[in-house]
Amino acid sequence: MIQVLTNAVFPIFFLIGLGYLARRCGILKQGDERVFSAYVFYFALPAFFLANLSSLSFSKEVLRFIAAALAPTFAVMILYLAAYVLLRFERDLLFKLLISTVFGSYAFFGVPFILFAFPGTQGEALAALSSSVMAMVSVGISITVLEIHRQKGKDFIKAVATVAGSLSKNPLILSVLAAFSMSLLGIRLPSPVSHMLHMLGATTSTVAIFMLGVFLYGRRYGHLWEGFLLALPRVILLPALAVLFTGLIGTSGLDATVIIMMSAMPVAISTIVLSERYDFYKETVASLILFSSLGAIIYLPVWFFVSGAR
Repeated sequence: MIQVLTNAVFPIFFLIGLGYLARRCGILKQGDERVFSAYVFYFALPAFFLANLSSLSFSKEVLRFIAAALAPTFAVMILYLAAYVLLRFERDLLFKLLISTVFGSYAFFGVPFILFAFPGTQGEALAALSSSVMAMVSVGISITVLEIHRQKGKDFIKAVATVAGSLSKNPLILSVLAAFSMSLLGIRLPSPVSHMLHMLGATTSTVAIFMLGVFLYGRRYGHLWEGFLLALPRVILLPALAVLFTGLIGTSGLDATVIIMMSAMPVAISTIVLSERYDFYKETVASLILFSSLGAIIYLPVWFFVSGAR
């Protein structure tokens, strides 16, 4: 517990605070966070995924790990849809619940946390595998929900087609698919290329977390109570389901810890960007990100303790 606080939680919040102060002191200006985001999104994370996943071997253990990582997301979707059918609450509430719970910051927050908490080759490999598969599924679900919301449920086919087009251009998804293809075909990166990608990918942690602090400054936060309530399933329900499914599927040790911690990550920073693009409760989403991100200093050590006590 003390080690994870020292290696992960404290450095992460120091970097968040540093980014926030950089904006507050005028060192960085409004819109500069987009530069950091673009760098991580188009360069650092794709390099990180290519370097770590291109040599992956799809053994039974790896497939079990992937199943345990994805099971909580699909389980919570089924729970929400069943509750919607039985209780007949407003559809927009269903959309809010799905996005706030499913769309976690696996890459921008989760990868740095795992790398800080578990430095070394194994931690890096598990961070890459868990964040890649969980992010692909969550991004697909979230954009589909937002497209359906924008279409007002009138044209589901058009919404799905729009999502497919969007995902086909996503550099993170493309890099993961390229890495998986190389792994299946037995293609190995030349040593100089692998070394270069590892160097580029290693910048992900610091830049992504610093960017969060820059991003949080100057936002308009509204509907605070609703944002707080929507954050609870993300930080309580999903990791609790991860504890359940890692036990049922038979994932243990560091594998189980990584899955549980990834499932407890805050709501994705890019949710605010999507909420602005789709005009989807922007102030509530901003508050949701604020609570889930800053609250991580409390709930991440708790889930780390739970994951180690299994």
